[in-house]
Amino acid sequence: MSYPEGNCRFNTYSMKIVHAVYSLEMGGGEILVGQLCRIQRSLGHDVAVCAYATLGAVGEALRSEGFDVRVMGESPPTETIRRYFRLFKKMKPDVVHCHAVAPTIQAALSARLAGVRRVISTRHSVVLPYNMAEEIKYSLSSFACHWVTGICEVICDRLRQAPLARAKKVVRVYNGTTPVTRVSAQGLGKDGFTLVFIGRLAEVKDLGMLLRAVALAVPRLPDLKFWVVGDGNVRSHLEVLTAELGIEDRVRFWGMQMDTAPFFSAADAFVMSSVSEGLPMSLLQAMSLGTPAILTDVGGMGEVLRLVGSGLLVPVGDSEAMADAIVRLAGDEELRAEFSEKALAAYTERFTLERMNAGYMELYEGRAGTA
Repeated sequence: MSYPEGNCRFNTYSMKIVHAVYSLEMGGGEILVGQLCRIQRSLGHDVAVCAYATLGAVGEALRSEGFDVRVMGESPPTETIRRYFRLFKKMKPDVVHCHAVAPTIQAALSARLAGVRRVISTRHSVVLPYNMAEEIKYSLSSFACHWVTGICEVICDRLRQAPLARAKKVVRVYNGTTPVTRVSAQGLGKDGFTLVFIGRLAEVKDLGMLLRAVALAVPRLPDLKFWVVGDGNVRSHLEVLTAELGIEDRVRFWGMQMDTAPFFSAADAFVMSSVSEGLPMSLLQAMSLGTPAILTDVGGMGEVLRLVGSGLLVPVGDSEAMADAIVRLAGDEELRAEFSEKALAAYTERFTLERMNAGYMELYEGRAGTA
């Protein structure tokens, strides 16, 4: 099957753009889609979002701001594809931008058959455990896409090596985000050297490793504190582990917070211990405030920290190395100042929302490149 590519250049102040997502629950990828919607509308585009499964907090916020947000509803794959086809025929978008594997499988072919002029797929992470069948479905679906983007080079390399991949379609567009505004954190009760994690509490984040690292570091850092901001299916397990390690007075679970600026503003270091990761929005938000980072050397996190030099990397699953890095950073004010300067400069140069959107706009218009 072949498709007419089309050589038109869009009038970039009047595109109709539809973002296809799995859900709009609170998460890094969903927040990114929300930010893309806002900046694209501010530039004069007509922007809508189609979620397959659930509306969620991000979807509710977008609806309250006047965006056209539709929930397709869970259904068998063939019915979902038909629904998207009928919707795109009715909406007549210039661009359909699919985010992650399932939305690409569900919506990309429908968009092309409905006559959409530019279809983009973005992979925000590497899915674990690896599922060969799903990757083959994704590769077949990506034949209907004009461009397949990865949010870091690590993901792009995986995309180029995937079964049936069309490597020439793969383009890197780094994530970007709006900067965090520094605010007062008076109500948080900060005292001592404070680490912050902001994100989903899920197995892939391996927060147990971080808790063990905190327990190992406390004898050397008597004023160490660790804030865990977010919620998820492993929270109760983490709370039990915190008690078992005897560090309840060092760790505070804040739950889901719609406003994370106070936590970013107060923290001395941002930490993540994931075993698999793309390029977390929370890392870029921390960089926008010049916050040093301690991260596991995985995915886009390792790539970015090696690129910009704004923090310390430790091996995946190594609590002792994480503890050593925490102690080192806490005890070296000059190193923290160096990392802070580099983080803020790198964010300004590479990871703003405007820069990310410009990279996608090039692809929407039919121009290849990386941003």
